[in-house]
Amino acid sequence: MIEVEGLGKRFVLHNQGGAVIEVMAGAHLRVGRGECVALTGASGAGKSTLMRMIHGNYRASEGRIVVAGVDVARAEPREIIRLRRERLGHVSQFLRVVPRVPAREVVAEPLLALGVGRDEALGRAGALMARLNIPEALWSLSPTTFSGGEQQRVNIARGFVHGFPVLLLDEPTASLDPANREVVLSLIAEAKARGAAILGIFHDAAARARVCDREVDVGAFAPARGAA
Repeated sequence: MIEVEGLGKRFVLHNQGGAVIEVMAGAHLRVGRGECVALTGASGAGKSTLMRMIHGNYRASEGRIVVAGVDVARAEPREIIRLRRERLGHVSQFLRVVPRVPAREVVAEPLLALGVGRDEALGRAGALMARLNIPEALWSLSPTTFSGGEQQRVNIARGFVHGFPVLLLDEPTASLDPANREVVLSLIAEAKARGAAILGIFHDAAARARVCDREVDVGAFAPARGAA
């Protein structure tokens, strides 16, 4: 479901005389159906950069990134938008939403975008929010006013409300208390059981050991010394 081959990334600093910083070279990994793979490595190794390239936020400098049959490295923006809508879910560390949109609608939005009826979408969103212990009194409020842990749970609910075949998880248990951490780990296990391919960054070593099948050290993809 995720295939990365010969992937490289360099940044050109146009405001610094066109200086080139190469941050990754020759990256490769595969994540199959029903598998959860953790990206590991020291801070600055490129874990987030790799995730952003797979999600289509950063364009690869070379190589292939095939997600659910779409080569993200070469796809047109409309193809990436469709991929995210239908097959590629993402749980980020930070909540980015339109102000004043109620939390339950934020969670239901992936279902509404797929044409699911409004009542069904809101019902499924509410059930997942309840499971994640988001008080019902907050569902009609904008999540921009929520605590960090509440915002994280809204992100998680939004990412899991649709059965995406591929999921990218960026620190999904960060900012969570033990009870909600258990809920999230259960959601990940259930997604694996239905065949989702999951790639994530888990600084929580115990969580990583519980849900991940193997690890990929991103530090192994560091460019050779002296490279441009």
